[in-house]
Amino acid sequence: MTSNAPTDSPAARNPYAVLRNDDFVRYLAGRLVAALGQQMLTVAVGWELYDRTGSALALGLVGLTEMTAMVLLTLPAGHLADNYNRKRIILTALLVATASSLGLTLISALHGPVLAIYACLFTAAVARTFLWPASSAFLTSLVPRPQFPLAVTWNSGAFQLSSVAGPALGGALIAIMGRHVAHPAAVVYALNALASLSCFVLLWFIRKTHVVANPEKMTLANLATGFRFVFAQRLILGMITLDMFAVLLGGATALLPVYAKDILHAGPDGLGLLQAALPLGAVTSALFLAHRPPMERAGRSLLWAVTFFGVATIAFGLSRWFWFSFGMLVFCGMMDNISVVVRHTSVQLLTPDEKRGRVSAVNSLFIGTSNELGGFESGFVAYLVGPVFSVVAGGIGTIAVVLMVAWLWPEIRRYGRLAGP
Repeated sequence: MTSNAPTDSPAARNPYAVLRNDDFVRYLAGRLVAALGQQMLTVAVGWELYDRTGSALALGLVGLTEMTAMVLLTLPAGHLADNYNRKRIILTALLVATASSLGLTLISALHGPVLAIYACLFTAAVARTFLWPASSAFLTSLVPRPQFPLAVTWNSGAFQLSSVAGPALGGALIAIMGRHVAHPAAVVYALNALASLSCFVLLWFIRKTHVVANPEKMTLANLATGFRFVFAQRLILGMITLDMFAVLLGGATALLPVYAKDILHAGPDGLGLLQAALPLGAVTSALFLAHRPPMERAGRSLLWAVTFFGVATIAFGLSRWFWFSFGMLVFCGMMDNISVVVRHTSVQLLTPDEKRGRVSAVNSLFIGTSNELGGFESGFVAYLVGPVFSVVAGGIGTIAVVLMVAWLWPEIRRYGRLAGP
């Protein structure tokens, strides 16, 4: 790490001290711009595919395409992040993402084949698969250790802010440009290409770089280093397990269209508000955490946050009043952000630098696949039994997972100061 300053120093307590770090500000601004463009692109892809095919299966194949790239390439991506210059990996991935968005622009503008859209989406997913572990590991070199929880908090807040603004901007652009051009999604794809390129320029000027001391060959044993480390470190394994099953069981987002239309009778406008509620809560939580000292009992904070996430999920599932449901989703977003900050900070700080890329890859693999499977699980249970049962049972299951993890991994209950030695 770049500093051995004590965790109770004024710089560590000042929520804006990390924003005086030019390299981190460039990283944060680049991430915000790129994530905003990606959120806009997600809306545009969904709109264009359904408009052209009229098939819900076409939408489902988007998630399958992205998950395929993640499953196939996450371990090699983690190995590269530990054995090659992380900054160069990030910049290369951003250029590939830019090219993919330009491809989508041409396909949309020329009304090319739908299969070509999936090819571009797969290429973009490959780029993100290599980007994630390199980017997560690279962040630790940009800020002093005492400021790392703050860096994670601001980073998470920037992503959640893009999750609020991106879909709204994407939808508005499609609606506005649809009055003037035949293929409005192409405009959004072009803007995302510009966003990726802007992120590339911002990160290009970061002065810090990653130097590999002892590069390792890409063998099966070295690819599995991340898994071996995670399973050997009980604290990290417990946190990842908790978050994975909480996402798998407790996520109600896949059923928001059902709740908006058939249960809360809120219509499409209500659906937009419900989809914005979780990231809105996460942004609120990020601002609150940024102005608080580092958590003194991070493990218990994590367990309580996931517990309250489960309770709020149950309340949302049973609610028939729109604004109460909206409030419960905002609260879920707040609790989820606490979990993200504790887990991501701990995974990075408890992992040696030479293994951070591979451990970050394992972390993203578990959480990414649980997001996709969680949406499938919620929809399947809702199909068999009903949406209310699916959401409420998921909330109960989340609380049960907290109790199980607290019992199996007592290290989490004893985990103390976030960003401690």
